[in-house]
Amino acid sequence: MNIIISIVSFIVAVSVIVTVHEFGHFIVARLLGVKVLRFSVGFGRSLLRYVSPKSGVEYVLASIPLGGYVKMLDEREGDVEPHEEQFAFNRQPVGSRFAIAAAGPLFNFIFAIFAYACMYIVGVQGIVPEIGKVEKDSLAYQAGLSAGDVLVKINQQDVYTWEEASIELINEGLKTGAVKVHKKNRQQEISEVMLDLSDTKALLDEGSPLEKIGVDPWRLKLDAKLGKFTPGSAAEQQGFKEGDAILSANGEVVLDWAQWVKIVQANPATPIVLEILRDSEQISAILTPASEQVDGLNIGRIGAYPWINESEREKRQITIREGIVDSIIKGTTKTLDMSVLTVKLLGKLLTGQASVKNISGPISIAEYAGISAQLGLATFLSTLAIISISIGILNLMPVPILDGGHLLYCLVEMVKGSPVSEATQLIGQKIGIFMLAGLMSLAFYNDFQRVFS
Repeated sequence: MNIIISIVSFIVAVSVIVTVHEFGHFIVARLLGVKVLRFSVGFGRSLLRYVSPKSGVEYVLASIPLGGYVKMLDEREGDVEPHEEQFAFNRQPVGSRFAIAAAGPLFNFIFAIFAYACMYIVGVQGIVPEIGKVEKDSLAYQAGLSAGDVLVKINQQDVYTWEEASIELINEGLKTGAVKVHKKNRQQEISEVMLDLSDTKALLDEGSPLEKIGVDPWRLKLDAKLGKFTPGSAAEQQGFKEGDAILSANGEVVLDWAQWVKIVQANPATPIVLEILRDSEQISAILTPASEQVDGLNIGRIGAYPWINESEREKRQITIREGIVDSIIKGTTKTLDMSVLTVKLLGKLLTGQASVKNISGPISIAEYAGISAQLGLATFLSTLAIISISIGILNLMPVPILDGGHLLYCLVEMVKGSPVSEATQLIGQKIGIFMLAGLMSLAFYNDFQRVFS
């Protein structure tokens, strides 16, 4: 089921962002008088096709949802009737061609602002940045951070959730390496510590930045206590009740939910002698897990969820919701901040100061999109915004065959007063294809490494 959700979420995300990007090229081209022949979302065989009787534009939904394109009238790509030469892309002034090429990435950034604004209107849920554990001798430990501390500010920037704190730590770490953190301890006393994040390569290595500085966020402790049952489950059928706390199993003291799950899975169709606490009374019971086959192995299942201490979780949950105007302002600010951070990270990748393992391909993006879709609309909107920003920045890179390559050619033409020769453009296209093929190969390699490691 999770695979299906990931695939559907990926297709929706890519289709929306590609449509927005190509619509930018499309609408600006139309406004500047260029004749558009086709607007395609996806590549390959056409699934749906419509030709506008008024404009003659062919709108296509294709079978491979990994991109799209806008085909314009262009003398370099086919014969053009003399009476239509004025509508050809290659006949437009260099400023018009520049605007058309820039419109795609620009619309990606506009869409990111829209997505983030909608996210704030819907309401962003997050976890208060409370530290659960600090690894001994880690950067956080050396700075003076402790379990129970709540991060309040990072270099004068207020942070309210772990997501905001993680982003700010990377952003500020890349600026100077010396990060000032205001924290609030369990006694509600606020103090200031300095984190040394000058080792950029370690900070940008694969994995969570919190893990690298030695911080484990607060997590809800799951006791060995039964929560809700799935209908017809083994636990329900054998008379167990919601709220039963497992004290011991076959004479072994059970400390938490993870230990209890291991015991259940290790005993398919085998009775387990239990000591449980039910309504303040300790009683003995026997539970026989059902046997299910998973990956060729028989494991035990009882069909029970863990008991969740809602009051503890709610104390640390926060919802950030804004009005329309403030949402647009915050959406614009967040888009700018994430764009700057993405460019910085890209620069570190190119200079070897960040691990290339951070480059993700379609598999990782699909997995992330699927998870975010299950976490709610606000999280999915945030994912759409991040992907849209990434696509916008990627397309602005001065690589031939990307929009940035076309923009570079236009800038060269503005300086020298004549277009870049077709021979030079052909060489550039070959270089661009080679570079993109290498990037995609690396992204797929990283994806497969994550899947099979």
